[in-house]
Amino acid sequence: MIRYIIKLFKALNANTNPNEIAHAFGIGFLLGLMPKNNLLWYLLFIFFLLLRINKGAYFLILLLFSFAAPAFDPLLNSIGYAVLKFAPLEGLFATLLDIPFVGFTRFNNTIVMGSLVLGIVAYVPMFILGRLFIVFWRKVITPKIKQNPVMKAFYKIPLIGKIKSLVTEIN
Repeated sequence: MIRYIIKLFKALNANTNPNEIAHAFGIGFLLGLMPKNNLLWYLLFIFFLLLRINKGAYFLILLLFSFAAPAFDPLLNSIGYAVLKFAPLEGLFATLLDIPFVGFTRFNNTIVMGSLVLGIVAYVPMFILGRLFIVFWRKVITPKIKQNPVMKAFYKIPLIGKIKSLVTEIN
């Protein structure tokens, strides 16, 4: 996990493709809101691991929104209920429940369905927020960190120098 966080900070400060980090923001948001006790979450989690995204940002945003998810439960419940009770889709949902193992995805749970729908709808705004965050980080935060006298003294500590050399060995 530490390796992924180190790679995230290297990617934020490097001249790497910011789309990989921004996609991780959107995907981490989607999975962070979703309950973790269903097959759908595990299938999506593994599928997204196979994509070319920044894994550090993916895990960090996933963890962040997993802790914040209970605050969204009333909203997710109402969205999921509206989708599951939408008359044109009721027949499809009934048919899906008759298929073996599809019930393990728990798509018929209002919070699972609500988090899936909200995550899909919010993907593009989260991607845009991720891109804006990366620009803000690279243009505003990084120069301030480099000019901070406390950080300059921190980098002169021998242990930090060893950690910095280990980080360069990882890549």
